[in-house]
Formats: sequence, structure tokens, C-alpha cells
Amino acid sequence: MATVRYFAAAAEAAGTQSEQVPADNLGSLLDQLAELHGAELARVLSCSSVLHEGRYVSDRSLHLAQDAVLDVLPPFAGG
Repeated sequence: MATVRYFAAAAEAAGTQSEQVPADNLGSLLDQLAELHGAELARVLSCSSVLHEGRYVSDRSLHLAQDAVLDVLPPFAGG
């Protein structure tokens, strides 16, 4: 199962800081997360960056290993 770690608004929308989700690819993972947590997380996911093993990814067909770690990083204010 992939481990998903949420930060800031993503953690608030998901109601957790991390969870494990079975998924074969990034697209199915994101779809499951939106289905599990509802419209607010779906909205946050639509504008968030996703890191896979520390690297930005956007290809929904990206294969995920059983022990994959993904970080969901919503936009942050400031800089």
C-alpha cells in the first residue's frame, strides 16, 4: 500500500496527516483519495503538488510500488 502524507490544507481536508491506500498508479490513488474524503480534498488535490519519493509527479499513469511514499503539498502563502 502507498503511504500518503498530507500537509497544511490537505491534512485538514483529509482529516489526517497520513494514511495508507492501495493503488497501482497515481491516477487511481488520487481518485480514491477524493472519493474517500470528499469534495474539499478533491478541491485541494486539484491545486496541490504531489511528490513521489521526494520528486514532483503529475503523470497519472505513474506506476506506484507497494511501498511508495507520496506527499500532498497544497500551495503555501508567502515565500
